[in-house]
Amino acid sequence: MSKQWWKESVIYQIYPRSFADSNGDGIGDLKGIISKLDYLEWLGIDVIWLSPVYDSPNDDNGYDIRDYYGIMKEFGTMDDWELMLSEVHKRGMKLIMDLVINHSSDECEWFVKSASSKTSPYRDYYIWRPGNGGQEPNNWESHFGGSAWKYHEETDEYFLHLFSKKQPDFNWENEALRSELYKMMTWWLDKGIDGFRMDVINMISKAEGLPDASEVRDTPYQPAGDLFLNGPRVHEYIKEMNEQVLSKYDVMTVGETPGVTPDDAALFTGEDRNELNMVFQFDHMDVDSGPGGKWDIQPWTLSELRRILDGWQLGLEGRGWNSLYLNNHDQPRMVSRFGDDKEYRVNSAKMLATLLHTLQGTPYIYQGEEIGMTNVEFDSIDDYRDIETLNMYKEATEERGISHDEVMRRIYIKGRDNARTPMQWNPTKHAGFTTGEPWLAVNQNYEEINVEEAQTDKNSVLHYYKKLIALRKENPIMIYGAYRTLNENKEAVYSYEREWEGKKLLVMLNFTAIPQAYKVPPKWIKSGCELLISNEAIHPSLEDGTIELSPYEARVYVMKG
Repeated sequence: MSKQWWKESVIYQIYPRSFADSNGDGIGDLKGIISKLDYLEWLGIDVIWLSPVYDSPNDDNGYDIRDYYGIMKEFGTMDDWELMLSEVHKRGMKLIMDLVINHSSDECEWFVKSASSKTSPYRDYYIWRPGNGGQEPNNWESHFGGSAWKYHEETDEYFLHLFSKKQPDFNWENEALRSELYKMMTWWLDKGIDGFRMDVINMISKAEGLPDASEVRDTPYQPAGDLFLNGPRVHEYIKEMNEQVLSKYDVMTVGETPGVTPDDAALFTGEDRNELNMVFQFDHMDVDSGPGGKWDIQPWTLSELRRILDGWQLGLEGRGWNSLYLNNHDQPRMVSRFGDDKEYRVNSAKMLATLLHTLQGTPYIYQGEEIGMTNVEFDSIDDYRDIETLNMYKEATEERGISHDEVMRRIYIKGRDNARTPMQWNPTKHAGFTTGEPWLAVNQNYEEINVEEAQTDKNSVLHYYKKLIALRKENPIMIYGAYRTLNENKEAVYSYEREWEGKKLLVMLNFTAIPQAYKVPPKWIKSGCELLISNEAIHPSLEDGTIELSPYEARVYVMKG
C-alpha cells in the first residue's frame, strides 16, 4: 500500500451559502470563509472541500452551473476567490473544488446554444430525443420527482435532466464536449487548486439507446439507476480525464458514486487503474431506507450498519481507498441520525467521530459536525428551501394523498436542509452567521451549540475532534492499519482492531443509551496496552476481562509490539 498525502489528510467540507456571511446579506460568501480559516487551521484540517461557488442561477444551490469560469455574485468575485486560495495555502491547507460535470444549468451558454437549433454545433453537447407517441422518450424518473425529460417546444424535442428541469445532462458521447470540460478543469488546476470532488461522476455514461426502465412501481415514471449508474463507458471517460488532465498534477480526487459496490469502487480507485483516488459510496446512507427509497424511512440497526462498513473496509483493502463520512450537504446530521441528539448529544457525537477517524480511509468532516450540530424541525414547509424537499412535499401531499404531518416527519428525518442551516458560530442573533436575515433559518439550539461555547469547554465535541485529528497525524496505524472486525456484543457495540507495523489498535463503540458489557479479547488483557482516547473520564482496567461501556462510550487502546 503506497503512502499518499490525501490518505493522511482530514477533509473539511464547506457549504459556502451556510458557512459565514461577511456583508450582512444573509448568504455565506468567500470573504466569510477567509475570516474562518484560522479556526480550521486551529482544528487541524488539511484539506478544504468547497461546495460549488461557480456562477449559477441557484436552482439547486450552485449544483447548476451557468459559467464554469465565473464566481456566483452572491459569494463574491474571482479576486475574492484567489485571495481565499492564497490564504488557504498560506496556512498549510489545500483546497479542492466541487466539479459538477454530469449536467449544467439550462442557462449555461452551451445549453442556450444547444437549444437554439437542431443544427447548432452545440446541439450534441446535451441529450436530446424526439417524443415517443406524444410522450417522453422513455419512462425515467428524475431524482427530484416527475419525468427526467423536459419538452422544448421551439425544437420539438425533449432534453434529459436526471435532476432539476434546469439541470440538463451533458452528452459525454460528444468528444468536443469532453474537450471543453477538460480544458475547464485544467484552467482551475493551473490556478493552483489541489483537486476535485466530482459530483455524481458515475452518471456520465448512460445505457445505449436510453431504453425504458423496468416497471417496478404503479407510477408514471420509474427509477432507472441501472441504466445510468456505472454506465458502459464511464471508466473509459474517467481514464481519458485522468490521462489528459489529472495525471499532470499532484492532486486528490474523490468521486460521488451512488450505487457502487466495493468491486465497482476498486475499479474507480485502484492504484493501477489511473482513474480516481477515492469515491463516496452510499450503502450506509441507505441503511434506514426501505424499498421505496430515501423517503421510505425504516429503523436502522447496528448489525446492518456494521455489515455495510465491514464490507467496505474489507472489500477495498489492498484494492482501493475508502472515504469516511456520516453526513454532508445532502444528508441529515449524523448525531441526529446515528446518535442521540438530546440527552447524549455530546457523547454520541464524540463516539461517531471516533468511528470515522479510526476506520481505514480518509475522514470527511461536514461543517458543524465538529460541534455536534443537529437536525432542525421547522414548523412550516414554507421555511424550507431545498428543491428536492419542496418537490417531494408537493408530490406526496397533492398526488399521493400523504398527510402533511407524515410528510413533515419524513423531512425532519431525511431532508437536506437539516445539513444546510447556517453554521453556529456564537450565541448571538442568527448564531453569528450573519448580521442580516439568513437565507435559511438558523437552528433554534444555537445558543447552546456553537463554536464559541465549544472552544471554551475543554470537554466539548470540538476539542474531542481536535484531539482525534492530532492523534491521527501522530499514529499512522489510524491511517494505514489493516482492519479486522470483532463480534463481541455486536448488536450494541461496534468493535474492531487495526494493525500496522507491529502495533495494534482496539476500538470499542457503544451505539446505545444503555450501558453495555464488553468481553475484552484475551490478547489485550495484561498486554501493556495504553488508552489512546475516550469520551469518558473513568476507565476500569482491561485486566478484568469484561468491562462496562457507558451510554455512547468510545474507547480506543493501542498495543505496542
